[in-house]
Amino acid sequence: MITTKQPAENTAPSLELDAAAAISVQAVSHAYGQRQALTELSLEIRRGELFAILGPNGGGKTTLFRLLSTLIPLQTGTVRVFNFDLARQAHAVRSIIGVVFQAPSLDRKLTGRENIRLQAALYGLGGRELTRRMEDLLDRFALRERADELTEQLSGGLRRRMELAKGLVHRPQLLLLDEPSTGLDPGARSDLWQFLRQLRENDGTTIVLTTHFLDEADGADRLAILNEGRLVALGSPAELRASVGGDSITIESSEPAALAAAIRERFSLTGTVVEDAVRLEIPDGHRWIARRVESFPGRIGAIRLGKPTLEDVFIARTGHRFWRERQEERRG
Repeated sequence: MITTKQPAENTAPSLELDAAAAISVQAVSHAYGQRQALTELSLEIRRGELFAILGPNGGGKTTLFRLLSTLIPLQTGTVRVFNFDLARQAHAVRSIIGVVFQAPSLDRKLTGRENIRLQAALYGLGGRELTRRMEDLLDRFALRERADELTEQLSGGLRRRMELAKGLVHRPQLLLLDEPSTGLDPGARSDLWQFLRQLRENDGTTIVLTTHFLDEADGADRLAILNEGRLVALGSPAELRASVGGDSITIESSEPAALAAAIRERFSLTGTVVEDAVRLEIPDGHRWIARRVESFPGRIGAIRLGKPTLEDVFIARTGHRFWRERQEERRG
């Protein structure tokens, strides 16, 4: 792991930094013209954790990724990355981060080994040290046998592993990944997460990734859920699911608003109307269903019972489903 000389503190008086924080985001807002992408976003990411930024399309996660990777300038607020001020010390931030973009950044006409050497040259690495690092990375990501093939001949999963090796050649303290599972089959996605966990556990690397896969975010140490540029939930997956409370019951109905009102009147339970269904959180939900479902003959199309998921957390915090925009497109 590379080390850097820490700058003298020069922070705003209102900013209180956690010594364990790899990233501190305070009151960050960002707009593209009239469209507000982030609004007063504040969160901290701890050193050595695997952190997911979860959100639907338009939630703000890509804008946050671009800010953290110094691709776009900070407009308002404060961001510190390992105690470097992002606005004033962007060059220092770039020296300690590794970035894997959603779009492939490998040169398809070069071999994997050549791609890694090219990346290393940008950081002034060469000689025996580069050879040691590259061979270690090729072994770690099981790429040695394919390292001298053109990357255009590799599968999507192998190319993603090669992207990771390239992004780690300078031994960054922080690895940023934008939608790393895009285009990967389930097996390659599982392999990717195994590699990320090994990287965190063996090297202590802080890993931050964006994703729109709910099940993927469930594998992170902690996650932030963004919606329309605002932070709606922050914590470990278990903490967030526990915050919902009880079992999750979804009751489909042709008149969900009327059914929700009837349930509230008869049982003093407040449900959330989500499109064509009523959603409830109730302890021992299976017993409630068995006792109460007969109270609404002809008004229930289907009932689903389950333990709270991250989508239940999203619905509880926003009042709508995670993939609302896709459902609206299908109706259109």
